[in-house]
Amino acid sequence: MNIMEDGPSLIWGVICILLLVSSLAARRLPLGYVAKAGLAWLAIFAALFAIFSFRFEFIGIWERVKADISGTAGQSISGEAIELRRQDDGHYWLMVDINGKPVRFMIDSGATTTAINATTASEVGVEADGYPIILSTANGRVAANRANVRLLTVGPHRIENHPVVVSESFGDVNLLGMNFLNSMQSWRVEANMMVLQP
Repeated sequence: MNIMEDGPSLIWGVICILLLVSSLAARRLPLGYVAKAGLAWLAIFAALFAIFSFRFEFIGIWERVKADISGTAGQSISGEAIELRRQDDGHYWLMVDINGKPVRFMIDSGATTTAINATTASEVGVEADGYPIILSTANGRVAANRANVRLLTVGPHRIENHPVVVSESFGDVNLLGMNFLNSMQSWRVEANMMVLQP
């Protein structure tokens, strides 16, 4: 704590407390009541002072909580660049809009094509077309259908008619594959950050 900067605030706090105690004492209230009231007001002033002193930390915590709730934790846009922080599970996650609806994706450079599970596809209005195809995945071979996302947006980046595959076998995970990464001008991984440049 910087005494020089916080000195005036502390002085005003002490003055307020002394005025309050004096007013209570002038009313000839019992000493025990005055002491309890004084301590209660002292605790209130201390709490308000702490909140004011650490307001930027509290704002940061609130922003982190909002990001966790919305699914955008570790995701930020700087200019046109999209920066992603590696999450605790070791993966990079990106919140994108599909046909105007937010969907959370894991970025998988080992996947050739963006993959959407059947539940998500139904919610965002992505309809499979054509005959089923067989895909080789980390969990073995699965049947999937080809489809196109009419509009996929993330930050300033817009992709129209983005090819995807849809399958009930994908569970509840959605993957952004190499066809998404190739739509970027560049992408790179630096330490624990992935930077996408539309």
